Amino acid sequence: MQRANFGVKPALMKDVICIGSVLWDVIGRASAAMRVGSDVPGRITRIPGGVAMNIAMTLRRFSMQPILLTAIGRDEEGDELIAAAERLGMETGFVYRSDDLPTDVYMAIEGANGLIAAIADAHSLEAADAKILTPLQDGRLGSKAAPYAGQIALDGNLTEDLLADIASSALFSKADLRVAPASPGKAERLLPLLNCAHATIYVNLEEAGLLCNERFETAPEAASALLQRGAANILVTDGGNAAAHASPSGVLTAAPPEVLVTRVTGAGDTFMAAHMASEARGAAPQDALNAALRAAAAYVSGDVPS
Repeated sequence: MQRANFGVKPALMKDVICIGSVLWDVIGRASAAMRVGSDVPGRITRIPGGVAMNIAMTLRRFSMQPILLTAIGRDEEGDELIAAAERLGMETGFVYRSDDLPTDVYMAIEGANGLIAAIADAHSLEAADAKILTPLQDGRLGSKAAPYAGQIALDGNLTEDLLADIASSALFSKADLRVAPASPGKAERLLPLLNCAHATIYVNLEEAGLLCNERFETAPEAASALLQRGAANILVTDGGNAAAHASPSGVLTAAPPEVLVTRVTGAGDTFMAAHMASEARGAAPQDALNAALRAAAAYVSGDVPS
């Protein structure tokens, strides 16, 4: 299998492919509690974001080498985004650049009482569809004869049909597949991957309920239910409450550290990436769960820069 040469990496730095949304996050944050119709002073930022990008940025902090597979337009915003990703240490040489699709964007409003509203415009990623996976089948990153065998982070911004194809595709048969929905509204897209034996699913309590079509009170309860529905590995978070990791070995639980929450967008992606990095280093399941919760707590408290 041939790989592009991106320079010399430290011996302990492991490649991980991040598939999904890489876009601009436009986030408005206010220190006041907000409701529908609120008009308050605050700060507005534009930073690289998207589920795949958020995961990749956290992986870099844990000395992992993210390879981005996504769709980015050949517009000014896209050129700026590629440059920003490269400055952050991402491998962007496999990104699908579209001549006729604009670069995607996510817009959110956050107050002291959490996320008020958000709109994710990932239409270009959805329109590109399977084109973003070409490097996994043409020999650059893998092929049907020699599938990629490392960790892959996959986000639910892909179309439902493409996610279903991935669940049964030979191109992913050897991968350590890690999957997260892009939002509660897209959680049900992950149903085809729920019974994938080599997939680990990361969801919050609301998303777990949507996948099971019922309401859960706690993360351990939700994780157990998803395990019974065929999931091989499932991690469920619940904000500041106990999280759970369910597998055929049992259900592990841990409580996140208590912190002052200053932001929420990207917290779940940080949790997932920190858990992936811990397991890649050989951490025991309980230790990996604890490490992921600490990383997510540090992120929402603002101790980790955006």
